[in-house]
Amino acid sequence: MTPLPNIAGAASLLGDSVAIRALRAQIERVAPTPVSVLILGESGSGKELAARALHAASERRKGPFVAVACGAMPAELAESQWFGHERGSFTGATDRRRGYFETAHGGTLFLDEIGDMPPPTQVKLLRALESGVICRVGGSQFVPVDVRVIAATRHDVTQALRSGSLRDDLLYRLATFVMHVPALRHRDSDVVALAHAHVAALNARARTAKTLSAASVQRLSAHAWPGNVRELHHVIERAFILADDLLDVTPEAVPPYDPVVRGATLELPRVVTLASAQHHFITASLAHHGNDKPRTARSLGVSLKTLYNRLATSTEQTEQTEQTGQTRQPCR
Repeated sequence: MTPLPNIAGAASLLGDSVAIRALRAQIERVAPTPVSVLILGESGSGKELAARALHAASERRKGPFVAVACGAMPAELAESQWFGHERGSFTGATDRRRGYFETAHGGTLFLDEIGDMPPPTQVKLLRALESGVICRVGGSQFVPVDVRVIAATRHDVTQALRSGSLRDDLLYRLATFVMHVPALRHRDSDVVALAHAHVAALNARARTAKTLSAASVQRLSAHAWPGNVRELHHVIERAFILADDLLDVTPEAVPPYDPVVRGATLELPRVVTLASAQHHFITASLAHHGNDKPRTARSLGVSLKTLYNRLATSTEQTEQTEQTGQTRQPCR
């Protein structure tokens, strides 16, 4: 098995959590194969870093790695960007230009946020992937291309298929192997390791020897990081700029994280009391049922009287723990 290489930015894949160790093991296993890979994960979680690690551990490591932001491409320029164009093929085409496929020949083509690609472009992309040849805009000759494709998306793939924003035949072509990059809040104690690694990188760049304060480490550990590794890096960089020797991450830089409902799942921060968790669960259930207490009680499998008692108790307990500083989570 090829060991995971030390690539630029791979610090985001550091850590000893079960989730990140499973991801690294998958990368080591899949990298030497020629299969296409679909990487799923939230924005800022490190999908491109996982793609770069796949490339760097593959037999194509000496070839180019070409990353394409699929949602940032103007529709009128898409075909030229992907497949290139011949001189004189349209106004402004003063020279022959190679597209992304030709540029990535012999290497890896990374399709970032494939779910944001317009459907007409998806059809042309699928044709090129299946045939292994492209034709430049304004040209008549077919050009063979040899690329490994790695795609990524933050979207719910099932929902994207239902809405028609992602073609099922393209998905099947891209998703020979599916890989999930875990959200930072699911990576246990990795936050501290990532924070120290980023401070070390900033120190190396600035030739300084700054360190994180103990209070900052505690605040970083307690935050739920909705913006994932990208948010963590931004918080560290702001504190680094303002620090002389000791980095102080203020409470304002990592404010309390409100619970988030994703589909049928309620996500809570790692640092939360039992009383606060119960309170948020009940209030989220009430919101789901339009504040209809009888329906909420039935869905929770309790009597209406029990629901009222739990509401009163959880509100009182949460207020008490907030007053004593035992929770960072506001009640709403």
